[in-house]
Amino acid sequence: MSDETQAQAASRPARPHQRLTDDGRRMREVLSYSRRGARFTPRQAESWTAHHEQMVIPEDAVDEPGFALADWFGRTAPLIVEIGSGVGEATAALAATRPDRDVLALEVWRPGVADSLWRVARAGATHVRFCSVDARWSLEHLLGPASLEEVWTFFPDPWPKTRHHKRRLVRAEVAALVASRLRPGGVWRLATDWADYAEQMREVLDAEPALAGGEVERWSERPVTRFERKGLDAGRSITDLAYRRV
Repeated sequence: MSDETQAQAASRPARPHQRLTDDGRRMREVLSYSRRGARFTPRQAESWTAHHEQMVIPEDAVDEPGFALADWFGRTAPLIVEIGSGVGEATAALAATRPDRDVLALEVWRPGVADSLWRVARAGATHVRFCSVDARWSLEHLLGPASLEEVWTFFPDPWPKTRHHKRRLVRAEVAALVASRLRPGGVWRLATDWADYAEQMREVLDAEPALAGGEVERWSERPVTRFERKGLDAGRSITDLAYRRV
């Protein structure tokens, strides 16, 4: 490796799950997700085989010197990031109506990505790319300030046990990071079916000086996903939030 390449590699901090202590042990980190099983169903395997080369950005690619998202989309267009795309129900429906926007879906659960691929392909949304790299790291290191039109975060893991609340995605440092990546006027749209998480979201986002907004009527464009149906079936109310970059 040349001195220049070594310098470029050293300039980008190691991603979560790659950080090591000085004596070589994996560093314990508090993350907003857990990586679940990666086994595919036959349909997921078929979808992955058919579409992943076109639509999935390999995790190792982000470590390459000179990595640029535009190269993976094949064009330069206004960008939307979805944090936690699940099985792609919202991704496919919303992206299909926005052909002039690029959509980067960040999802660490590979079977969910495989499910998403066939939904997105069926919807004709060829301008979507998936990546399974940690969302917070991606926002910080792959995206520049004021580079995003919108961010979508629908039904993030609620981590319902009190001792796990520290793992929730929507916290002060993430709010500040998202705000810095939104262009002025850009919007962060969120939804949750957990009342205490909705309250935490409001408290955190209201406290971020670069954002203005609050609870809103259900976003009519957002499809009812299986996560929303699960919450409704359990008797929980859905809270939609929208915050704009000031």
